[in-house]
Amino acid sequence: MRPPTVTATGPAGLAALAPSLEEEVEPHVAAFYRKSLRALNAAGIPFLVGGAFAQACYTGIRRATKDLDLFIRREDYERIARLMRRHGWQVEMKHPHWLAKVHEGQEFIDLIFNSGNGLSPVDERWFRGNCGAEILGEPVLVANAEDCVLSKAFIMERERYDGGDIAHLLLARAELMDWAGLLERFGPHWRVLLAHVTLFGYVYPGERHRIPGWLVTRLIDRLAEETREAPRPDEHVCAGTLLSREQYLHDVEKMGYVDGRLTPVSGMTKQDVQAWTEDIQAGKSGDRGR
Repeated sequence: MRPPTVTATGPAGLAALAPSLEEEVEPHVAAFYRKSLRALNAAGIPFLVGGAFAQACYTGIRRATKDLDLFIRREDYERIARLMRRHGWQVEMKHPHWLAKVHEGQEFIDLIFNSGNGLSPVDERWFRGNCGAEILGEPVLVANAEDCVLSKAFIMERERYDGGDIAHLLLARAELMDWAGLLERFGPHWRVLLAHVTLFGYVYPGERHRIPGWLVTRLIDRLAEETREAPRPDEHVCAGTLLSREQYLHDVEKMGYVDGRLTPVSGMTKQDVQAWTEDIQAGKSGDRGR
């Protein structure tokens, strides 16, 4: 494992992170990714690199990845789609509430403009103070560590859990995190942040002190205050569907719970939920476009 080495400057004069995953990507795939990054840079369309590439930049943990995650604003999608098609690549709006894909044969790039649960649309806040990096030889901006945490915190599927990624991000960046901003971004979902902060202290008992004491105190105070509140019988909601699209279907389909994705906290529609649910089986059957 190679630790990240911070260099002096990146795009727009911002602090730059370590190069990312040059050796873990097959040459023909890297060529596709490189051309797409170059095209976006040349067109001046804002985008941020996330996923395994950003994780490698921040933590030095290098792993093979099947795709390239690019975070974009939804309003930029049509411009990007036209640009990619001009280069001969196929573009599909896979899930209109959060994800599109760019294909070159069997390889693909994810264009992400929200989270799968509809909670975290990519907006202007994502494009403030980003670090630069050189990825596959191209200068890019990387999604902020706080937004990486936010986008990963709710991924708790049976087959995929991103809590380890979050623990490694906190291990690498705890003193540099905008904790007040992150707490605000979690909003009513602060219990999820508390869960990850608690697990960080369990995974790294010698690093607990790196999480600000005021944050832990505030989260625990909220938990204590909420525990003292009287039950609200009208809140017959299962928010588990915001963490896993499959594991809580029984609750909303058989037990009468309101699907948390269909409450005001999420931007998903019934059609979005249905399509996202139908995609479960496609993913299990080996569809790489999931």
